[in-house]
Amino acid sequence: MRHILIIGAGRSASSLIKYLLDKSEQENLHLTIGDLSLELAQKKTNNHPRATAIAFDIHNEAQRKAEIQKADIVISMLPAFLHIEVAKDCITYKKHMVTASYISDAMQELNEAAIANNLVFMNEIGLDPGIDHMSAMKVLDEIREKNGNVILFESFCGGLVAPESDTNLWNYKFTWNPRNVVLAGQGGAAKFIQEGTYKYIPYHKLFRRTEFLEVEGYGRFEGYANRDSLKYRSVYGLDNALTVFRGTIRRVGYSRAWDMFVQLGMTDDSYAIDNSETMSYREFVNLFLPYHPTDSVEIKLRHILKIDQDDVVWDKLLELDLFNANKIIGLKNATPAQILEKILTDSWTLEPDDKDMIVMYHKFGYEVNGEKKQIDATMVCIGDDQTYTSMAKTVGLPVAMATLQILNGNITTPGVQLPLNKEVYLPILKELEEYGVIFKEKDVPYKGYK
Repeated sequence: MRHILIIGAGRSASSLIKYLLDKSEQENLHLTIGDLSLELAQKKTNNHPRATAIAFDIHNEAQRKAEIQKADIVISMLPAFLHIEVAKDCITYKKHMVTASYISDAMQELNEAAIANNLVFMNEIGLDPGIDHMSAMKVLDEIREKNGNVILFESFCGGLVAPESDTNLWNYKFTWNPRNVVLAGQGGAAKFIQEGTYKYIPYHKLFRRTEFLEVEGYGRFEGYANRDSLKYRSVYGLDNALTVFRGTIRRVGYSRAWDMFVQLGMTDDSYAIDNSETMSYREFVNLFLPYHPTDSVEIKLRHILKIDQDDVVWDKLLELDLFNANKIIGLKNATPAQILEKILTDSWTLEPDDKDMIVMYHKFGYEVNGEKKQIDATMVCIGDDQTYTSMAKTVGLPVAMATLQILNGNITTPGVQLPLNKEVYLPILKELEEYGVIFKEKDVPYKGYK
């Protein structure tokens, strides 16, 4: 029997575990699922005879080494910064490893050791990063095979709420880590290249520079720039492309409304607020507004943000209950960002019957025989329920599929890597279609920016 060790049984692991258990008889697999919470690991095994749930502490070196030694391949679904100890043990005991996380510098440093031991260390094989890499490389390779020269590449992805569960004015609910949503775009200017010119958008301008996208059957969306669109330029072979842009998808109007929090300073995570524990929502808002002897908090906010009385963004603020003097924050020494996250969680938490939705959109501009052409590729995936969400499917399934492909000797290129080779992306993209992750590619007139 072949043993797979899965470390981490959080939300993203549900579809991954189900996929491998469904294949366990046919593929002769046994899964060991380890999590700090034994109860969570047990819940994910669903009493399957080919799964063992264990309480697992990544910092327990003896346990970690013992479990890795027993496995044929290791899947780490831990937060990215915890992968490295697992990876070092995988080198020591000569085990393949799969993660959905970005490749860190520390992980990259293990590349030579992985190659020397003939080990596949597959990273960035979740959703974003992951499915975006594979679906982009497929089209880019096809363009190059017909001697096309790629001049434009844009890629957008967003975790949203499904249309049937879209019940608030923001057209948004938390489908993943709320903290990441609140801190989105921070840490430096967004940078990309457009028509051969490097462009930079500082954080305080980011949410007012959006691009519109139309997805057939789902309507209009907007995209704002990711922090570093140029990170994968060389990796994708796009060093000579005139435009390279990666962005995050939201429904139209979200970014303009979110920008209010940015301008007020409510997304700041760099300092703690005194007495935050006993402060009301209304008092929190008032912290960011100037003193006035007679004007109310509402009037001051409208004045400082120049919000007209019939502007829908005002209704969006009211919907969040921001001005409630009786709701208490209840967080000790909290930063503005932490308090905003708490307030938004009240309104943006998915209801038990809600479904989430992933939207991905790629644009490929290329030149062949002197003619400029464009391919647009879109993918929409809607979750089944709160366990098998579209986020869990799109993050977990590619990880599971890659794990099985490595075990079965179909992915053999050793080293710390991304899923950019045909041996990786072709079979996985094909199999993902069986699970509703389908890209629709369409030839459209080349638009560009001139």
